Amino acid sequence: MPWGDEGLNHDGPVALWFQIADRLREAIDKGEFLPGDLLPSESSLNQRFGVSRTTSRAALNFLEQEGRIRRRSGRGSIVLPALVDQPLDSINSFAEDMQARGHRPGYRSSRVSKIRLRQEEAAALRVPVGSRGLAVERLLLADDEPIASSRSVLNLGPLGGHRLPTARELDRGSLYAWLDSACGIRLVGGEEFIEASVADEPLAISLGIAIGAPLLIVRRAARDRAGTPIEYVVTRYRADRYRLKISLLRR
Repeated sequence: MPWGDEGLNHDGPVALWFQIADRLREAIDKGEFLPGDLLPSESSLNQRFGVSRTTSRAALNFLEQEGRIRRRSGRGSIVLPALVDQPLDSINSFAEDMQARGHRPGYRSSRVSKIRLRQEEAAALRVPVGSRGLAVERLLLADDEPIASSRSVLNLGPLGGHRLPTARELDRGSLYAWLDSACGIRLVGGEEFIEASVADEPLAISLGIAIGAPLLIVRRAARDRAGTPIEYVVTRYRADRYRLKISLLRR
């Protein structure tokens, strides 16, 4: 049944605005409204369901808070692509996370260079400041849309004499896959720290968002089976396209 064919339950315990939001959310999930489509306006919802403007506005505001739509004055309510959920109970590459959720991963503007580790990087990798490292800077894509910017720093010591990857090679695949196949190093654990920030002008341009738009910053230190720190990565995610998922268990 199309989303608007059935009336609302005006006598039930569920608020009218929530019923409307739920109908629209389900329609988006079913593909009745696709990313980039406009949802019905407040006045259209008022007429369709016999509700006040305050009720219809509350429904649309709620969907915006959920990250389902973006509301713009004079343009209406635009359906956004589905949020990407990253679980925090496993250590996966960006490509593995995207593929597991039905998205096509991609990379752009990779830069691979040897560096001297700065204090934060050296501390995370447990080596002296100024030690040699490999920096990989990339724009991360989900279905060809920029979703994050990352800077991965690898401890060069455990890589031994293996040939280092080129930017073109890493643009075609996962850094973790290269570590596994080329170096025999598998990352199996680590720690992550999450904080909020906003986009400065260069990052906003790269990600296609407004200056000052909210970001999720994830700092990860990853180690191999022997417990040796291998990678320290700082990833800046678009908060309108990405959210972090934590599975909880009561003991």
